[in-house]
Amino acid sequence: QVQLVESGGGSVQAGGSLRLSCAASGRTSSTYIMGWFRQAPGKEREFVAGITRYGSRTIYADSVKGRFTISRDNAKNMVYLQMNSLKPEDTAVYYCAADQGLIIRTIDSEYDYWGQGTQVTVSS
Repeated sequence: QVQLVESGGGSVQAGGSLRLSCAASGRTSSTYIMGWFRQAPGKEREFVAGITRYGSRTIYADSVKGRFTISRDNAKNMVYLQMNSLKPEDTAVYYCAADQGLIIRTIDSEYDYWGQGTQVTVSS
């Protein structure tokens, strides 16, 4: 089992940047595929980015491709989401999630563990 805690959210103007962090405790984070999801008010939670156990492969939602970068530091049990060129439509609660599966999946129900979320607000 792993516990996940996100941090780094906040308010920023359009075009700005934020870096989200996800601290994992308990079972070693390299055991899991890690993902970031987000949920905007009135909308369903959606996949943002995912990374394999040792960071060899990443995938992104089309809406963030080229602007967001997911990375991980297994020695520190940390996962990051660097968000650049932020847009108002990126406003959401962002969640870190861990998956015991073998491939990066984009469906939230496939993930086993979740953090509590961190709010990101982008103003125009």
